[in-house]
Amino acid sequence: MLPKAETACFAIADISGYTHFVSGVELDHAQDIIADIMDTLLRALRPPFRLAKFEGDAAFVYALADKVDGPLMQDSIEQAYFAFRKRLRNVRQASSCECQACSRMQSLDVKFVVHHGEFIRKKMSGREELAGRDVILVHRLLKNDVGRTFGAHAYALYSDACVRAMGIDPAAQGLKEHAEAIEHIGETKCWVSDLEEAWTRETETARNLVQRADAFMIMERDFAAPRQVVWDLVTSPQHRPRWQHSDRVVENAAKGRRGAGTQNHCLHGKDVIIEDVVDWRPFDYVTLATLLPVPGAPKILNSFTFEERSDGGTHFEFRIAKPKPKDLPFYEQVRPAIHERHTGRFDDLHSMLAERLAASTVEDEPALVVSRERFVTQPLQAR
Repeated sequence: MLPKAETACFAIADISGYTHFVSGVELDHAQDIIADIMDTLLRALRPPFRLAKFEGDAAFVYALADKVDGPLMQDSIEQAYFAFRKRLRNVRQASSCECQACSRMQSLDVKFVVHHGEFIRKKMSGREELAGRDVILVHRLLKNDVGRTFGAHAYALYSDACVRAMGIDPAAQGLKEHAEAIEHIGETKCWVSDLEEAWTRETETARNLVQRADAFMIMERDFAAPRQVVWDLVTSPQHRPRWQHSDRVVENAAKGRRGAGTQNHCLHGKDVIIEDVVDWRPFDYVTLATLLPVPGAPKILNSFTFEERSDGGTHFEFRIAKPKPKDLPFYEQVRPAIHERHTGRFDDLHSMLAERLAASTVEDEPALVVSRERFVTQPLQAR
């Protein structure tokens, strides 16, 4: 039988500056560093992506999808880049190694190309490979003129086909239009996201998280699912009505992208709960200012937090901030109802996560190259 065509979002995470990095450095530390970076990127990308294969200084990943949740996909790409930057920062602070490889690692960067299209699976030398025009296209997009046009810094290059599949307005989000002429394929319209700018915004924007010590109320649950999956069900308007027992969630996203500044209207019959997203830190936490449909009700500041467990699961918490003294009677009045309602909601969320994990296709992925972290733990003194 002929292989069946499938639809997916493809992404390639490519380490910039690799050739210069490995030239004339200690190869044992250099390869350990590259393995560590790849591990960092893949931990952030999986899920929604899964690894297709390693390609030298790049990782080729894909996520099966006819339609793509645009904000989730963009968050996944950005969070992978943020994880890379945080890893470089942490190694610089922790390492005492003076070898050339460890000295040069701070010059490394990462770029992403993302495309949406079709592929088929085929066996080559006993291994599964993805094939098709769109697989070729996403690889050809790696050799682009983005650096010449927009400057040499980290970026994510989204094909127009991917942007359309994500259902986003790229111009409203500030993405820059770009085109690449690709042999045998023709001109391909693309959109460029500045990841260096996103990293600056991430590090300079003040955080607003309800801390445990400042909480009026805390409810928590452990789930046997990756935090990216839990995050998707908790924050996506597509999934929220089921576990929150609402009719639907109407999302008014700032600049066309879910995040800080978004306002949600949760419809419960004739009642509407209004949520203002105060802080948005995928996949760590989201903070909301919630207005209940009660006359004279104050806005309730609350955070959902997602902590990765050592077994790959997620520790999930719902925290409500302590109120002002004048609002304490109202908080005490609604506390029992909130506790009862969220206990049921968490049970339903548990069921939805179990369904998703049961429905997910179990497939073998290429083995990861595990870093021994010797560039941190066993410094190699420069000669």
